[in-house]
Amino acid sequence: MPVTTCRRAALAACILILAACGTSPPKSPTSSSSPPISGKYYKDDGPGDAPANIDSIPDATPRLEPLHRFANRPYTVLGQDFVPATSLRPYKERGVASWYGRKFHGQKTSIGETYDMYAMTAAHPTLPLPSYAKVTNVTTGKSVVVRVNDRGPFLQGRIVDLSYAAAHRVGIAGPGSGMVEVEAIIPGEPPILTAAAPLPPVTRAEPPPPVPVPTPATPTSAAGFAVQLGAFQNYANAQNFLTHVQGQLADARVEPRVREQNGLYRVYVGPYTDRDEARRVADRITTAFGMATAIAPH
Repeated sequence: MPVTTCRRAALAACILILAACGTSPPKSPTSSSSPPISGKYYKDDGPGDAPANIDSIPDATPRLEPLHRFANRPYTVLGQDFVPATSLRPYKERGVASWYGRKFHGQKTSIGETYDMYAMTAAHPTLPLPSYAKVTNVTTGKSVVVRVNDRGPFLQGRIVDLSYAAAHRVGIAGPGSGMVEVEAIIPGEPPILTAAAPLPPVTRAEPPPPVPVPTPATPTSAAGFAVQLGAFQNYANAQNFLTHVQGQLADARVEPRVREQNGLYRVYVGPYTDRDEARRVADRITTAFGMATAIAPH
């Protein structure tokens, strides 16, 4: 489940963006602190009264849609800078998925639509809005196609927030979260993995010693800022992603690296002396390669 404070801070950050296009921004939270957690979700959130036909709710049907004029601009939440993709490009990442329910049911998403927890939708920090993605539970192989129409989650280590219906489909509604693979779908093009293709197993390789990272010659802070390309709970998955982006970024004059931080293996470039320099690099990577990026203190 999403952390309410994080989501509310994110949506508040989008108010200035959405106001310019006349859509109604999401309502502000009534409290600045997170509500108490009970079991698998916040006490004032949860699944609600699920419809009897929840198992037969169809997947979202990918179709070409115009991207929202304002919801794909760079934004900052909780000290993290996000640079959303501004075109439909290949994207695939593994990480933790969570879901959000009745607390947000009926409220506005980041593109001004009404959130329906029983529709096959999702929130993502940097995928273009609106767009489509296939989300697969890496443990069970269960998958769902969702329409991405909202921003979030912003809790480190989580890469996507699913609607309750989508979380139910892939089997994480009960546990509250789970490891998934998110793959962007470009309407009219075949996905990288077909529905019948088995996912590679999640390996459990022991991580090597941390990779030494050189510090910038003239930093303006203790460690500067990094442009994050992905975050993984498993070192082998991070290393596989690193190998993939090294090939893509060979002509971009940047050197992707991987390091462990706060229990996650982060693939990044940098560090850079200041946030503005990191943002310029992130913009260049997103524009040239369509990669989702985030900027954070190194």
